[in-house]
Amino acid sequence: MSVITIHDLTMAIKNSIDSSSRAMEEEEAYDLAHRVLNFFGYSDRIIDNILEPEDRDAFYMLEDSGILTTEREETTLYDGREWRIHYWLFRRERISELMNLVPEQHEAAASGEFDYGELPDDIWQRGSDA
Repeated sequence: MSVITIHDLTMAIKNSIDSSSRAMEEEEAYDLAHRVLNFFGYSDRIIDNILEPEDRDAFYMLEDSGILTTEREETTLYDGREWRIHYWLFRRERISELMNLVPEQHEAAASGEFDYGELPDDIWQRGSDA
């Protein structure tokens, strides 16, 4: 995945939110994806200082779903004080994973239940040493 498109991010957001406590309409996911991509542009990393509190709240929600992550950098100023810079980063592998989620996986992720029907038939056979 070279460039994260608005469609890619919309699907990842919709799938990540749908598998949590509340479903998100595609239009709402699109609006959030558009807002996030306006901050990132063509970059994978932005500085936290540019965010307003409501934007930061949305970023924390996306961090909870694994779409975004944070990192910080520490540097020493000329007067000897330490300065921390906080960044937000896309997690491309998680975005790719979420946007390719099929409905069956989506339902299983939402319910938190294991689907025994997907196990092969021979799994139920007892071994001779049992």
